[in-house]
Amino acid sequence: MSAASVRRRGRPPAAEVNPGETRERIMRAAMELFAEKGFHATSVAEIGDRAGIQRGALYYHIGSKEELLFQIRRTYTELMRDEAERIAGSDLDPIAKLRSLVRTHVVLIVEHRHEVTIALRDAGALTAEREADLQVFRDGIQRAWQRVFDEGHAAGLLRTNDHVVTLSVVAMLNMVTAWYREDGEYRPAEIADILLTTILDGAAAPADHR
Repeated sequence: MSAASVRRRGRPPAAEVNPGETRERIMRAAMELFAEKGFHATSVAEIGDRAGIQRGALYYHIGSKEELLFQIRRTYTELMRDEAERIAGSDLDPIAKLRSLVRTHVVLIVEHRHEVTIALRDAGALTAEREADLQVFRDGIQRAWQRVFDEGHAAGLLRTNDHVVTLSVVAMLNMVTAWYREDGEYRPAEIADILLTTILDGAAAPADHR
């Protein structure tokens, strides 16, 4: 066997001149497969095939399948945290903040519905240490939402700031990904406005209209 035919273990092919682009392809392939089949049902070979990467080079770029799962979930969760904190820390009044939180959250979870599907389906696939890392970002999201509810309640604009309500609102918005369809009747921003009206006004009609 000639030296030219032997590739050093863990070394990427010479043709891969852009490691960042290669890693992005791998992440995209893994995200699609995890969303379609689940983390446990997806093999490293399948990820490589879909990304067009040989297995040796694949391990050079990712380290492990769990590392891929963690990075996919972390990138999305960190983005959600950063947006929620940005809105909560803005100069808007509490109701305007809540409107912006709802709209931004719905739009982002639709844009990242693969990641949300993975997070819901494979919540227990990571190690306790990895899950703890993600929990830091989730706690940040929850604190930002709670801050807005607290401000609204203190200003007399919201009837309650109970954390049960805050948790339930965020959970309801997350579940939009379970039924959203690109060819459906409503766009993400329209869905957000419908849900926002329900959150602010409730579903019951005023007593004089019942």
